[in-house]
Amino acid sequence: MDLILRASRIAGHADANALFDIGIDGGKIAAIAPRLEAGGRDIDLGGRLVTPPFCETHIHLDKSCILDRCHSEKGTLDEAIAQVTEQKKGFSAEDVYQRACKTLEKAISHGTMHMRTHVEVDPGIQLRGLDGVMQAIGDYRWGIDVEVCVFPQEGLTNNPGTEALIVESMNKGARVVGAAPYIDTDPRGQIDRVFRIAREFDADIDMHLDFGNSAEHLDIDYVCELTEKFGYGGRVAVGHVTKLLYLAPARLDAITKRLASAGVAVTILPSTDLYLMGREQGHNPTRGVVRAHELLHHGVNCSLSTNNVLNPFTPFGDCSLVRMANLYANVAHAGARDFASCLDMVTKRPARLLRREDYGIEVGKSADLVVLDCSSSEQAVSELAVPLYGFKRGRMSFARKPVELFRP
Repeated sequence: MDLILRASRIAGHADANALFDIGIDGGKIAAIAPRLEAGGRDIDLGGRLVTPPFCETHIHLDKSCILDRCHSEKGTLDEAIAQVTEQKKGFSAEDVYQRACKTLEKAISHGTMHMRTHVEVDPGIQLRGLDGVMQAIGDYRWGIDVEVCVFPQEGLTNNPGTEALIVESMNKGARVVGAAPYIDTDPRGQIDRVFRIAREFDADIDMHLDFGNSAEHLDIDYVCELTEKFGYGGRVAVGHVTKLLYLAPARLDAITKRLASAGVAVTILPSTDLYLMGREQGHNPTRGVVRAHELLHHGVNCSLSTNNVLNPFTPFGDCSLVRMANLYANVAHAGARDFASCLDMVTKRPARLLRREDYGIEVGKSADLVVLDCSSSEQAVSELAVPLYGFKRGRMSFARKPVELFRP
């Protein structure tokens, strides 16, 4: 064996207290057993939790780490879009590359090994953001697999030339088509065009959708309708959907069932939604985070993700998905019985959204593994467990030393 991880607890195993050795050979998980007698380098994990890698389904590498260039005062969505629009004028491919590298290193250091980044294209930025991000993706393939979702942050039907840039991006290697219909003068027209481009390229779809402080003008039903019409179940995701918070229970129940039936996944962005939503409500503002763990019970696949890092949309972020799961659990009133589901929403559930088949702690799967300084999935979320080691295709990609106390 190339490496044996000894005395590990495996996230999601039926016996939470059972200890296993995990043998890695040729970049694959070669064996899992209570005791492996094979030789090779080994690491004694002392009962720590091993999880499949974290998966980031919704992040913006192209506009990360620009907070020091901006002057946000209101903290609203409109202001954030305006600020970034102004900053994009000065983006070069090299600038985007440098910032994307910095953000990817943060993500890798916290155990993220699969990512979907949303990249803006429009006549202002052209393809400079895409070019910078694609270069960074190539340079960090040793530690993380990243796919690109191109989308029109400033509108599609109302922004001539944007559709051609999306098509060009798909020809240059983007794998997913995105959308932001609430910015467009013709939201359904944008959704129609996105589905058409996706079908042309046999690409998945990932939309920023129904992002607002009221239940007016929902597009979710139409997205479900087209998903069913074109047989795209399991290939469509929607992010934010904060408007669902304002629905009456019966209406929310109907939409939840429709999402599950159509096979539309939901991604919640706790940090951004907390920061941007409810600012217009001076008294007792709503906080904007949909209760994803309740949608899970009705068959909707859900993920939790970072979205923005250190920019006007979200002036925070260290790319820790353990932190995002903990933040979500606090805000969404997820009790202890839901903590394991919160960890699932940053590991195996987003892997399903990304359609990663070679994923999981099973013999024959790629040896993409993270070791957390805890002994259970629940503890990982409740105590913000620190990732100690990461292995990408069997090679160690990062390491931390456990904390050491010096007693007098």
